[in-house]
Amino acid sequence: MPIGRRGSKALPAWPPEVVSRAAQEYLAVLDEAAFGAATPVPPKFISPADPAARWTGAHGGQAFFAYTANYLIDLDHAIIVDVEATTAIRQAEVTAAQRMIERSRERFDLYPAKLAGDSSYGSAEMLGWLVYEQGIEPHISVFDKSARIDGTFSRADFTYDQPGDAYRCPAGQGLTTTGALVNDGATLLYHASKFDCAPCPLKARCCPNEPVRKVPRSIYEGARDMARDIARSEDGKTSRRELKKVEMLFAHLQRILKLDRLRLRGPNGAKDEFHLAAAAQNLRKLAKIIPVPQPSPA
Repeated sequence: MPIGRRGSKALPAWPPEVVSRAAQEYLAVLDEAAFGAATPVPPKFISPADPAARWTGAHGGQAFFAYTANYLIDLDHAIIVDVEATTAIRQAEVTAAQRMIERSRERFDLYPAKLAGDSSYGSAEMLGWLVYEQGIEPHISVFDKSARIDGTFSRADFTYDQPGDAYRCPAGQGLTTTGALVNDGATLLYHASKFDCAPCPLKARCCPNEPVRKVPRSIYEGARDMARDIARSEDGKTSRRELKKVEMLFAHLQRILKLDRLRLRGPNGAKDEFHLAAAAQNLRKLAKIIPVPQPSPA
């Protein structure tokens, strides 16, 4: 059987006894949410030497095969609480964050009051999981693509009336929903009335190519609004400053520990190297906290 694809060309079929350890690990994690099942989109290239590594150009430069080191960090002391290795893709990083939060609760009885992070963790599903299921304040930038660039009104131009469960358009007309979920099963559509839209003087800026305006709203929009409110507060500004501690730890991985290239192949190799690096960083932090004993006089 082929072990994967590189572009449109299948890799050669090899008998099990000659398949490398890295390839065997790649096959073992094809159904893992942190690796093969993180996205249904097939990768553009697959490395024959380490098939589980992801081809990525996330840093804006030349693309390369990589894994992602995910840290759960205590911001008060910049201590790494948990580590997870995943494929280099945003969906896998979100899954890793959820796993690390649940693991830290089971192992260390830690119940964080807030979670700080960048917009990679600001998807609607992640924010809903934090607020509704875990009771954690999301100090996270919301991942939002609702803004329009064609000059028409964006969703932010519509005012949501929570008691009435309806939107109010810039012209003052209401948009209501039937309650049916669409798209991914987590979105409600709010429709305007054709009798309101047809004679509206703002129609050219609202829905020039449609008879009525439709506004989508995620079922997790309440959690998204909470994250937006926190981002504008003083606590949100403080959390963004504290995130520099996280960025510094990742900078140390390359500048001090020289972990700009993995020495071991496969998901297990990445996991081992990331855990060893996190342990070394915590030991460096511990060495700075513990006072050095003064030499006793002769």
